[in-house]
Amino acid sequence: MNVLIVHESLFGNTRHVAEAIAEGVREGRAPASVSLVHVDDAPTTIGDDVGLLLVGGPTHVFGMTRPGTREDAQTKGATPAREGVREWIEAVTPRKGLPVVTFDTRIHVRMMPGSAAAAAAKALRHRGFDRAERGETFWVKDTAGPVVDGELERARSWGATLAGRVAHGVS
Repeated sequence: MNVLIVHESLFGNTRHVAEAIAEGVREGRAPASVSLVHVDDAPTTIGDDVGLLLVGGPTHVFGMTRPGTREDAQTKGATPAREGVREWIEAVTPRKGLPVVTFDTRIHVRMMPGSAAAAAAKALRHRGFDRAERGETFWVKDTAGPVVDGELERARSWGATLAGRVAHGVS
C-alpha cells in the first residue's frame, strides 16, 4: 500500500514535520512506499495505488493559507509558493473511500483558535473525500520556526501509528 503525503511549507517547518511523518510511516509498516510532495508538485488525481493520503500545511490566520497570507510570509523570509493546500484541495479529484488525514504546524499560543488541519479536513470532506479526518497539530516556536523540541519525534511516532492503522485496515 502506498502513502502519499502532500504538504505546504513556507519556512520549512511543515516540510520537516512531513519528512518525520514519512520516516515514521516507513518504520511502522515496511515495505510501504511513501511519496512526499510539496503542494506545488502534487497530483490532482490520486492513483488507485494510494491507500492513505496525508495533507499538511501551516496555520495562517486561524486556518489554511491564502494568497495574501503567503505574500505576507514572503515579506518575512518565506519561500515563495505557487499555491497552497487550499487551492490544491479545490483542484484535486475526489476519491471516495480513500482514508485522508490532515496535519498542521502552528505557533503554540495559549487559547489561540483555528487550525489548518481542521479547515483542510472539512474542505476535503466537502470536496468529496468522505473519509477525511483531522489529524495532529505540531508546534513551532515562532512564525519562521523552528519546530519545538520533541515535535519531530512526535511526528515520526504519529506516522508509525498511522501506518499501523492502515496495515490493520482500521484507517
